[in-house]
Amino acid sequence: MSIDLNNESGVDADTAGLVALGRFVLDELRIHPLAELSILLVDEDTMAAYHERYMGEPGPTDVLSFPMDELRPPADDDEPVEGLLGDVVLCPTVTARQAAEHGRTPAQEAEYLLVHGILHLLGFDHAEREEKAEMFGLHHRLMAAWDTERSTRRS
Repeated sequence: MSIDLNNESGVDADTAGLVALGRFVLDELRIHPLAELSILLVDEDTMAAYHERYMGEPGPTDVLSFPMDELRPPADDDEPVEGLLGDVVLCPTVTARQAAEHGRTPAQEAEYLLVHGILHLLGFDHAEREEKAEMFGLHHRLMAAWDTERSTRRS
């Protein structure tokens, strides 16, 4: 699994932890081991420019996802497909500001948003009630499994 993380935000971040989480999520979802994911951390001006250009919305946002090959988690009996997942773009300063609103630390918020972004790359959405229930149910399960994995590693 190839995960490239570039921190162009000017803010310190747990880049190794984000890469480990990304790898964990992709493994849990049985994404092909040769799939490629890019994670980019940017400053607010860059995120605002992306947000306006690609979403038509003003100002910076916390996370954007740009899927490439439209990979999906395989069904139980299917083999995973190789390809490019795409890019998840995070803005650490926005993340840090909104973390307290969600009862999380900035690092926890970044992890939450990375998983959210990866799920969007894999075709999950939350526009409709059923989609939202599926996406956030899976998101919750992945975060709980990551917490268990992380505490096992520390022991």
